[in-house]
Amino acid sequence: MKTRALLAALICSLVLPPIFAEDNSPSELDDWMEQMNTAYRKLTRQIADPAKNADSLKQIATIRDRATEAAKLEPKKKADIPAAEQVKFVADYQAKMKTFLADIDKLEAAVKAGKNEEAAALVKTLKQAQEDGHKQFKRGKEKKKAG
Repeated sequence: MKTRALLAALICSLVLPPIFAEDNSPSELDDWMEQMNTAYRKLTRQIADPAKNADSLKQIATIRDRATEAAKLEPKKKADIPAAEQVKFVADYQAKMKTFLADIDKLEAAVKAGKNEEAAALVKTLKQAQEDGHKQFKRGKEKKKAG
């Protein structure tokens, strides 16, 4: 009797987890976001230095290109949203990305004008937009329970 219960529990433990597992594999959107993040980190380190404005403009262009592509995609979190709310969720994501791209344009204009202090403030605005966007549109990572 105990053997059957143990066998049933073992079978369930092997079969059920793959059925309920989330797709945590990197998506195309994740790839674009990672490339944006790499450029953003470099930009953050150098934005205050007018001598590095040429490279800052390259990083801004990278961020803009990746954000433009990312705006065309849908976050994986959409699958976690009730079907009736998915269209609004995607529209909200695209609106946030449009606002982000407008901020990128402002940042580029500030760097081109040599207004590095203004550009540094805009970089902080972009960081806040990133954090807010990730809270709203990115799937949370599973936290492991301390045992």
